[in-house]
Amino acid sequence: MEMSAHDCTSLDLEYLGLIPKPCCRGQESPAATETPRILVYLSSSLEKTARKNEKSFRISKAKDAITIFHSTRAPSVSIRQYLERVYKYSGCSASCFVLVYLYINRFLHRTRVSLTYLNVHRLLITSTLVASKFLDDVGYNNAYFAKVGGISTEEINRLEKNFLFNIDFRLHVTVEVFEECCLQLEMEADEERHQVEHSKICGIRECWPRREDPKHSTAMTGFSCKAM
Repeated sequence: MEMSAHDCTSLDLEYLGLIPKPCCRGQESPAATETPRILVYLSSSLEKTARKNEKSFRISKAKDAITIFHSTRAPSVSIRQYLERVYKYSGCSASCFVLVYLYINRFLHRTRVSLTYLNVHRLLITSTLVASKFLDDVGYNNAYFAKVGGISTEEINRLEKNFLFNIDFRLHVTVEVFEECCLQLEMEADEERHQVEHSKICGIRECWPRREDPKHSTAMTGFSCKAM
């Protein structure tokens, strides 16, 4: 998928961390040391959905379908910490993580599995591997990604195969869908930030009416890309 800044005129790609910021000669690029904003938005979206689903399961006492992506217990590393580790050591472009957002949604939508703290880490490392192979010109092999993700080579091979079949090998992403996903992530982050600020002002956890979906969120909250 080829895309330039001209293709996404409504997006600030530099702001999202999808293109490097300019730097002076002799200085290290900020992109080499800063976490791209798109990763912050992605981790926020994943965290919000996983937290909502975990709460729903506790209240309803229902059981989620178990897949090969599920751990026996939730890893101690947070979603954001895990994402930052994967980004730091995988060598993936920041744009890969927009595809990660889309691919995970495709998986959840087709399998009707709920995103939780038990499956999010394996879904992240697997979708990042797949996105890197599809989007980046140069990347590491499965054995290296397994080390980055903290699992064995044999396991990541199984995860990749299962993931690809469950999304029906639908890896292509148009420029329009890519842009829509970026905007969706940005809107979700802005909405959550405004809600937190509003709660602090009111001095209560929530002070606005909210419509709760009685069903578990199989896809990320508010996701509306047309490429499901």
